[in-house]
Amino acid sequence: MSDARTIELVASFPDATTYRRLRIETGLSPKSPEAAERGLANTLYGVSLVKAGEVIGMGRLVGDNGTVFVVVDIAVQREHQGQGLGRRIMAALDAWLRANAPPSAYVMLVADGGAKHLYAQFGFADTAPASIGMAYVARGPGADR
Repeated sequence: MSDARTIELVASFPDATTYRRLRIETGLSPKSPEAAERGLANTLYGVSLVKAGEVIGMGRLVGDNGTVFVVVDIAVQREHQGQGLGRRIMAALDAWLRANAPPSAYVMLVADGGAKHLYAQFGFADTAPASIGMAYVARGPGADR
C-alpha cells in the first residue's frame, strides 16, 4: 500500500501503450493496439493518477458531447486500491460533467462488482427494470455472433 498523498491527479489521459498496460494490470479486458488508438481519440475528458512519474490509475469520458456521456476505463493498480483513488478519479470526471454537460444529457456507466457503491456516491442508480444494459464484444468483419 502506498501513501495516497504522493499520488497526483492530472487532467490528461494516458497514451495507448500505458492505457493497455493499466487495463491488464487492473484486471480489465485487454485491448489491441489498434482498438486503443482508435478509441482513445474519442476521449472527451480524461484523468490520470501519477506516482513518481508512473501512471497508476485512470478514468475517462466518451460520448457525443451533448446528449450522452459514458464513464469508462476507471482503473487503479491493485496495490493502490482502497485509498480513495477511484473516488478522486470519479470526482474529477463528475466535476467536468457538471461544468460541461447540458442539463438534459444522459450519463451512464457499467459498474463491475462492488464499484456500484462508489458510483452511487455520485448519483448513479440501477436502471433496472426500466432499462437493462446490454452488450457484446465485436469479433470483426464476417465473424458470427
